[in-house]
Amino acid sequence: MFFGLRGLAPSDPQVMLEGMSLGLTPTQTDVFTTTTGFCEGRVSPDSIYGLLHRECFRLFPDEMFADLFADSGRNCVPPMIVAVVMVLQRFEGCSDREAVDRFAFDARWKYAAGGLSFDYPSFVHTVLVDMRARLQASEHPDRIFEAVVDVAKRAGLVGRRRVLDSTSLYDAVATMDTVTLIRSAIRGLLAACDSDLEAELRGLLARDDDYATAGKPVCDWEDREAREQLIDALAKDARALLGALDGRKLPDGVSKAMVLLAAVVGQDLDEGEDGVFRIARRVAKDRIISTVDPDARHGHKTSARGFDGYKGHVAVDPDSELIVSTTVTAGNVGDGQAVDTLLADELAQADDPSSDEEPPAGSDQPPATPTEPLSVYGDSAYGAGSVLDTLEQADVEIMCKVQAPNAPGGRFAKDAFDIDLDAGTVTCPAGQTAPLRQIKDGHIAHFAAACQGCPLAERCTTSPSGRSIHVGVYEQQLARARARQTDPAWKADYTATRPKVERKISHLMRRRHGGRRARVRGHSKVDADFSLLAAAVNLARLATLGVTHHTGGWVANTA
Repeated sequence: MFFGLRGLAPSDPQVMLEGMSLGLTPTQTDVFTTTTGFCEGRVSPDSIYGLLHRECFRLFPDEMFADLFADSGRNCVPPMIVAVVMVLQRFEGCSDREAVDRFAFDARWKYAAGGLSFDYPSFVHTVLVDMRARLQASEHPDRIFEAVVDVAKRAGLVGRRRVLDSTSLYDAVATMDTVTLIRSAIRGLLAACDSDLEAELRGLLARDDDYATAGKPVCDWEDREAREQLIDALAKDARALLGALDGRKLPDGVSKAMVLLAAVVGQDLDEGEDGVFRIARRVAKDRIISTVDPDARHGHKTSARGFDGYKGHVAVDPDSELIVSTTVTAGNVGDGQAVDTLLADELAQADDPSSDEEPPAGSDQPPATPTEPLSVYGDSAYGAGSVLDTLEQADVEIMCKVQAPNAPGGRFAKDAFDIDLDAGTVTCPAGQTAPLRQIKDGHIAHFAAACQGCPLAERCTTSPSGRSIHVGVYEQQLARARARQTDPAWKADYTATRPKVERKISHLMRRRHGGRRARVRGHSKVDADFSLLAAAVNLARLATLGVTHHTGGWVANTA
């Protein structure tokens, strides 16, 4: 049996198809050597191992991955087996090497892969790398997660409520300072060039540095003047390379390395009037923090807790506690910006509200478009006006908390003013009225002279020009949301439902390896790895719910 390709670039979809055809998982095993007899009675049927053993051929049939392989060639490791190993790897928090060792020596893993024989051969860990690359290059990279969610839907376990939340994912690289970033970006550009272009570019470098090794250059870091000279020299080397390549037709790899170098120099350095480059006294809005993983960013889960890396976002069905959708963003992206992706299917249904009759629970027929409204729960991170507007347009029942307006010093907040958008006026607590004037991002009302001599002025503003009220584009949506959340029934529903997503996130993050800390580098890879982790957690939940396949389809034991 052929267990992998060596010396090929797995990221190239054309190369991936060459020489490898679809391998098939054996369906008949020697009754005397199979792991089934040993594990039955020892492995709980409501564990992830028990569920996979019963249903792995239906969950991840080899044919599900046929598009990843050529029609002829040497057989690959059966994809169903690899899929089971990938799921258990994420469930148990293993590295690639640890995962193939578990498959070789842990009987539960071969039992989960359909009850393979004890002596069924293992494979090299690069098979897992290759499979991830094949999936990433395919049209359906998250098919494992999607297959698990589809089973949950067919078993009638996915309703019309969604709870949204996010969690920080620490990147798998070291955060670089400005000097290391620029030098590393120069090294990356030189490495991406062919020998002729590299020789040309090296002739432009002025620093006594071959840029061959990683790390910080030698410098007396206690000497401020020496540090400034180093930064200026690095910047001028970078500028010389960028100037030489500007306007030239370049290979894709060189072009990307050039863009990265320009970005790291531009984000951290300013050129003074004396022509000397110095570190800027600012932090760029979308600052690159590593050339090894240029997609990672500084992020803040709260104002007091920062992190470097990504955010993993989930939409959870609170009734079954299953993860329905996932996505990953850079660490500096707001939670509300992920809503369109997390609710893509539901929002698309709102645009095509057909009312087909629902198939019975457990049926193998595709679920019909539901007619009941969707309810979306989220904390105040999802209470932005733009998110509320999107949900309102889709006729969603909004259960997202919106923060009350506040003002410094305990003064009158915006909700103390009567805002009449129809009349275009704002009335203050003292009864003074000011007209709304349109500006770029909404409207504004200036009370100006009306504040002079007002008995409530000290409780309203300290500005000598009087109080101003800014009315945003989504003021009506925010006002409606604040009114809704004053209802005791709304509060009770929110309090009982939204915390369920916190428990689900704790399930995702419970493993040290590949939980909170990303196992891979780059946005697309972290995204795929996070969805695979969600698939593993979902399978464990489906096992607890007793999901099985019968003649009529998928059924959950919810008793």
